Amino acid sequence: MTGRLWRTSSIGVLLLAFYLFLDAFSFLLLPPKFTGEEREVVVPKGSTFKQVMRILEGKELLRSPMRFYLMARIVGATGRVKAGEYNLSTSMLPQKILWKLVKGDVIKYQITIPEGYSVRQIASYLEEKGIIDRQEEFFKLAFSSEFAASLGIAGEGMEGYLFPDTYLFSRGLIPEEVIKTMAISFKRVYKPDFSLRAAELGLTDREIVILASIIEKETGLPEERILISAVFHNRLKKGIPLCSDPTVIYGLEGFDGNLRKKDLKKKTPYNTYLFRGLPPGPIANPGRASIWAALYPAPVKYLYFVSRNDGSHHFSVSLREHNKAVWRYQKGGRRGLKLQ
Repeated sequence: MTGRLWRTSSIGVLLLAFYLFLDAFSFLLLPPKFTGEEREVVVPKGSTFKQVMRILEGKELLRSPMRFYLMARIVGATGRVKAGEYNLSTSMLPQKILWKLVKGDVIKYQITIPEGYSVRQIASYLEEKGIIDRQEEFFKLAFSSEFAASLGIAGEGMEGYLFPDTYLFSRGLIPEEVIKTMAISFKRVYKPDFSLRAAELGLTDREIVILASIIEKETGLPEERILISAVFHNRLKKGIPLCSDPTVIYGLEGFDGNLRKKDLKKKTPYNTYLFRGLPPGPIANPGRASIWAALYPAPVKYLYFVSRNDGSHHFSVSLREHNKAVWRYQKGGRRGLKLQ
């Protein structure tokens, strides 16, 4: 009798074990659905694992929340899920879903930062695209000299060192992550050879970045960059004010898009009509071509340039020639370098 009970109990245990094996097998190897429907899932910051499970269940991504929880407990993943935006599918196996959440395999968006954007413009653009939550936080950190120093950048902040390029960013990033990524890109572009060339010109790396930022804002024509650079290098050597409108604009509060004569007389550190030499910092974030132009100006003697009103400029060596060009292209106007 005892042997029969033992055999019956053993069979029951084996059947139970077999059932549990089949149950686990089906859970691990069968997706919630075979239709492969895409699901966009957002895991908010600070979410508990149970809250994450409710989100997944609501998106029809879990066949068994309890078994999903047990699996996560066994592998120690309940406290390792990362916040973010995920692209999941109903045909995904539970372990793959868990792996993506733990790895932080979030959706990445292609974001292109235009050359010549200022820190303020970059912050606004990133907030508009949902990459950062608040541009004010980005702006504050980007102008922290302490934070800049931690990245090996000398100066009052990161203006000039947020390299304009195409990036893959996820949404909801903290400003520190974005700034670090862009600063790393800058350092990849600004090679040690550039520092040697800057020294040959008698300039520091920061002065090259400042000059490159002005060149970036002065022209959109690739072929003109080295000519604009030559004008500014020649003026710096002769001690002539740069007289650059973009630097003046950068120093103005609440600029409305219309530069007036009174603005040229306003005393700000960035008014290169009133003060000789380079302004105290970059006025934008220059691209590779403008940095190169700052390092390798054209071998010309130009001291002046004026807009032709078609996107290009007329360059002059003498003040007399420049005056004629101003009258011709600006009808007696003031656009272009000040007559000095």
